[in-house]
Amino acid sequence: MGSPFDKIAFIVLAAGLGKRMKSEKAKVLHELDGKPMILYLLDTLNNIAQNNIIVVIGHQAEEVKKVISEKHKVSYAKQEKQLGTGHAVLVATPYVNPYTENIVILCGDVPLVSCDTIQNLIRHHINTDGDMTILATNISDPKGYGRIVFKDENIVEKIVEEADADENEKKITTINTGIYCVRKEFLLDSIKKIKPVNAQGEFYFTDVIHIGFRENMKIQAISIGKDPMEYIGINSCEELVKAEKIVRNRMHKRP
Repeated sequence: MGSPFDKIAFIVLAAGLGKRMKSEKAKVLHELDGKPMILYLLDTLNNIAQNNIIVVIGHQAEEVKKVISEKHKVSYAKQEKQLGTGHAVLVATPYVNPYTENIVILCGDVPLVSCDTIQNLIRHHINTDGDMTILATNISDPKGYGRIVFKDENIVEKIVEEADADENEKKITTINTGIYCVRKEFLLDSIKKIKPVNAQGEFYFTDVIHIGFRENMKIQAISIGKDPMEYIGINSCEELVKAEKIVRNRMHKRP
């Protein structure tokens, strides 16, 4: 009997510049305790993925590829223009193996998520026969994060980004971590329907959620993992410092 992870592909979004980092360096090459942040995530995935990993590169693509290739064997998809997360996922889809049934999508700038959390997300998605499962968490100050809007207790209607949220939506404290498990056939169909109708003029990957909701797909969100700090996104120098403190604390706690 095969593992539930045998027919899973992983797409890691790592094409961004990261303007708020105040550096010309690709965002995912910024270091946490002397190690590029992208390698933390790939080290974690290497315990699950059996080399079925696609990394989307763009800004400083060759530098990112060089750093990764020294440690990991992955496939690369190049996003020539930074047109948003939806476009980044789209350029990765041709590299997904035909036997893949579900795809986990993660962001290279959310590097501290644990192996257990990713595995539990996949198991929940498969066991509940979901079309898409979003990894969510609740935080007291959700500013800057996409808010998860529920139709009812179990069904997600949409995710609204901070720039597009109204006053009521901004009060929602259940936020998107940027980590998803998606049935491949649903992803391949819905990703082509995204349009850049938002404040940023970008193709948001999260728009596939509302597309799925309208088509009566099973779109759900779960909150798992004991440590909300696993989901910290690194978009600024301040967040980089915060994440580095978490890494060092983890190192000190190891036996």
